[in-house]
Amino acid sequence: MLKAILISNDEPGYRAELVTLPRDRLPEGDVTVDVEYSTLNYKDGLAITGRGPVVRKFPMVPGIDLAGIVSASDHPEFSPGDRVVLNGWGVGEQHWGGLANKARVRGEWLVRLPDDISTRQAMMIGTAGYTAMLSVMALEKYGITPADGDVLVTGASGGVGGIAIMLLSRLGYRVVAATGRLHERPYLESLGAKDVIDRATLSEPGRPLQKERWAAAIDSVGSHTLANVCAGLKADGAVAACGMAQGLDLPASVAPFILRGVALLGINSVTRPKPQRITAWKRLAELIEPAGLEASVSEIGIGDVVTAARQLLEGQIRGRVVVNVKT
Repeated sequence: MLKAILISNDEPGYRAELVTLPRDRLPEGDVTVDVEYSTLNYKDGLAITGRGPVVRKFPMVPGIDLAGIVSASDHPEFSPGDRVVLNGWGVGEQHWGGLANKARVRGEWLVRLPDDISTRQAMMIGTAGYTAMLSVMALEKYGITPADGDVLVTGASGGVGGIAIMLLSRLGYRVVAATGRLHERPYLESLGAKDVIDRATLSEPGRPLQKERWAAAIDSVGSHTLANVCAGLKADGAVAACGMAQGLDLPASVAPFILRGVALLGINSVTRPKPQRITAWKRLAELIEPAGLEASVSEIGIGDVVTAARQLLEGQIRGRVVVNVKT
């Protein structure tokens, strides 16, 4: 049987609930995965609560990532017993996702896990960590080095922000963390942040060109925050934009781009080609110490997901939420 969180939008209205269904309800795909762990991401929270137009078809099993063991495969690259991870590709939005004990997906969406990462550790990293790695890789590709100066990480207490701090610190960058939870300073410093600033200094409308403060940034917030980040970048700096927690808008000026030559690097983690995904997961295996993730991770069972989704959107959860779908 299939145990899953199912989102419906019919009589009596929009709802998400834990259900048990026949296995033949699984969607089409050439690989079946016995899911061991998933996560609860911001996008999942929007989908489960209905606060954002995430779900494209109903009914839908949410969960934009998963890690587990292949149980059946018609895809030449995978065999039963393979340990795999999936991020993006519209799962949890257009195709049933990871908040279930089984998933049927397309083989080209899957990446074989590095040997030294367990399925639980993969979801401790999750889409947030994978996105953070893509952001770091984008800054590296642009040419940003530790010698260039500070790197700002916004949304630092969130999933992407926390792992971005860890990765940048391990690579030798001096990291400045922006957060609305200044009481979390010891936690952010334990991840590798050398300075912590109040997000309020970035979240309101600001001048189009400001004091040069950072060589680069990873921004998961968007809106006025991203505009102020761009305005405060040093000449030839770059920001990797990977989120929109504050909003989809970008009320910015062209001044930083023209007068300082800064770059805005968009990070699309959903449809990255497989070679980039493999590289990202290989580097995550090299750079992340699983023991260091434990302080930023909480684990819940699948039956706790709906309640936790509301708490996540209300800012009551720090760091990553791993979902043990076997419980």
